[in-house]
Amino acid sequence: MSRIGKRPIDLPSGVEVTLGEGRSIAVKGPKGVLTWNIPNGIDVAREDGQLIVTRASDVKEHRSLHGLTRALLANMVQGVEKGFEKKLELVGTGYRASVQGKKLVLTVGYSHPVEFEPPEGIEFETPAATRITIRGIDKEKVGNMAATIRDVRRPEPYKGKGIKYENEKIRRKAGKAGKK
Repeated sequence: MSRIGKRPIDLPSGVEVTLGEGRSIAVKGPKGVLTWNIPNGIDVAREDGQLIVTRASDVKEHRSLHGLTRALLANMVQGVEKGFEKKLELVGTGYRASVQGKKLVLTVGYSHPVEFEPPEGIEFETPAATRITIRGIDKEKVGNMAATIRDVRRPEPYKGKGIKYENEKIRRKAGKAGKK
């Protein structure tokens, strides 16, 4: 039995779960609504303010989907209740970020500024010129947006310049050795 899959998901007050027609499930909370289709061979039941995820058999496919389904449903519940955020830092001379309207505009050493339109359900914030906060209710979208922004100028190992996650440690390399 999956150790993650067999743990129940507590439903906080204010979060409603609707098991829809077919294999769809909708989670509604104070921050919004998320929907997802449950894979075949996995069942979700609501009991005493909790969601219980079970699998139909011990086939390898069902075992692998059991823990995954439970984790994704737990992320949906957390997302509609509290939301998710990722923080990025810009390291480098002249590197800065700003929000213009809803767009994120980055100046990171290219001949032009790089602009990002936020996808549905994502919002940007720049508490400082070198910090970016990405917020949303869908953990996957928040993580993908953060990774896409980071890919504009990845941190390089010699000077450490680039866009990095807030707590990311950049492994530094020694530069050229001088002549003796």
